[in-house]
Amino acid sequence: AARARAAGVGLLVLPAVQAEQFEALRALAHEVGAAYALGIHPLAVGRADEADLERLGQALARWRDDPRLVAVGEIGLDRFVPDRAHDRGAARAHEPQPESNRDPDRDSACDRARQRHFYLAQLGLARAAGLPVILHLRRAVDEVLAGLRRLPVAGGIAHAFNGSRAQADAFVALGLRLGFGGAMTFERALRIRALAQTLPETVPVLETDAPDIPPQWLYRSARERAAAPQAGQQRNEPAELPRIGVTLAALRGWSLEHTAAVTSANARAALPRLAALA
Repeated sequence: AARARAAGVGLLVLPAVQAEQFEALRALAHEVGAAYALGIHPLAVGRADEADLERLGQALARWRDDPRLVAVGEIGLDRFVPDRAHDRGAARAHEPQPESNRDPDRDSACDRARQRHFYLAQLGLARAAGLPVILHLRRAVDEVLAGLRRLPVAGGIAHAFNGSRAQADAFVALGLRLGFGGAMTFERALRIRALAQTLPETVPVLETDAPDIPPQWLYRSARERAAAPQAGQQRNEPAELPRIGVTLAALRGWSLEHTAAVTSANARAALPRLAALA
């Protein structure tokens, strides 16, 4: 948090991943002067059960007057991990895997129906609490949209957006803003960069997804990591946000000051409780 502030980041939003984090996450947000969101990530549903949904509902009710609680998140669907599992499984369909080699948490997390159940249940909790959502939608844009149409919520952010222009317009029509972060900094990310460049000014929100989705200047390829495994992958962090903003400014032809003003206003529009914390 200190490095982020030194870099010019005014406020952090810390999303939860699993119910066990709720108390600690709230305490951390208050300690460092951040905002927070409560939810169960789609890749954590393998370790969650119905009691965790009850815990989420109870936490949202208990802390409903906490100004630092700004959203329900990170929630949604992730079809990337199941696809990888399917690809490996198809290649080795003739080789039954020993029970000892199976990871039940991973198997459950990859269960599409289970993810969908937790996603829809959490949309319902967000509706009941009157809070916006922070959405995870990796390779699941249309499914996430279908859930929002079924259970509309009070806006929010489609995090790490990487869909089509038509899908982007659909989220905007439902009252959401779109998150752009490290992926936008890669010159080969043509679709993301085109969206960041051409969407209405009221749509983009800057994010890092720290420690994930490193920007281009931190990324090391698999070959580079293999050649120097001790170096690892450089860790993404919120302090990288202003430099990510430089990319958006260049794509839009904006000044850095205008970029900061626009994206901050969009974040406050997506998560209205941020306005009292800024």
